[in-house]
Amino acid sequence: MIQPQQKFVNVKIQFLILQQCCIIDDYFMIQMNQVNKSFKGSFAVRDLNLQINSGEILGLLGANGAGKSTTINMLLGFLRPDTGTVQIHQLDPFVKAQEVRKLIGYIPENVNLYPYLSGIENLDYFCRLAGLKYTKGELHEFLASCGLQEEAHLKRVNDYSKGMRQKVGIAIAYAKKAKVYLLDEPASGLDPLASNELSDLLKKLAGEGATILMASHDIFRVREVCHRIGILKKGVLVKELRSAEVTANELEQLYLEFMKN
Repeated sequence: MIQPQQKFVNVKIQFLILQQCCIIDDYFMIQMNQVNKSFKGSFAVRDLNLQINSGEILGLLGANGAGKSTTINMLLGFLRPDTGTVQIHQLDPFVKAQEVRKLIGYIPENVNLYPYLSGIENLDYFCRLAGLKYTKGELHEFLASCGLQEEAHLKRVNDYSKGMRQKVGIAIAYAKKAKVYLLDEPASGLDPLASNELSDLLKKLAGEGATILMASHDIFRVREVCHRIGILKKGVLVKELRSAEVTANELEQLYLEFMKN
């Protein structure tokens, strides 16, 4: 029989272990603090602060030139900020570049693939570059999960539409099983059905603990998919809100007001 004093000690130990675990996990997967980036004297990003948790999707809305792609390129380690700090999983992408890239799945607006290879061959090639080896069945499953019709898997990419190439790009990022996904206009070229499939996939990834930053012009898709939304204007984060706080129509009106003023 456990004595009251021993029971108290056991409870205290469990609390300390739980507290320690919470401290270890008490950080943002994506963090940008007071980040500035300019080109030829003009700010592309100004005093940007972003924090995104594991299992969370943040959507960045903004017009062309608002700073969305610049933000993603800094997180990828392609562009160094003039001032401020950038971290992925508490790692500096400019100091720990290789480690950070292993954590990231990136989907650009225009996916570059080898035109003389098939969809499945491109997927297999890019997976192997990342040190990943999958069976043919697994590769087919990744492509199907991302909405590419089965009959297209073995066709050369040269014959693909933009939307079909985009699906292969999404499959490449998905197969990486990344902790962080950075998406720059990921639904570009996708038909409504494929866009819905992408939305379902992003929700699934977030449900599995992935952190997702999505830059887009698509107000309604961002409202549907994201937990939080940020509006960028001329490099400044002018508004941040939770998607549950607004309807799609309200978000559209809010966005237009910021763009006009």
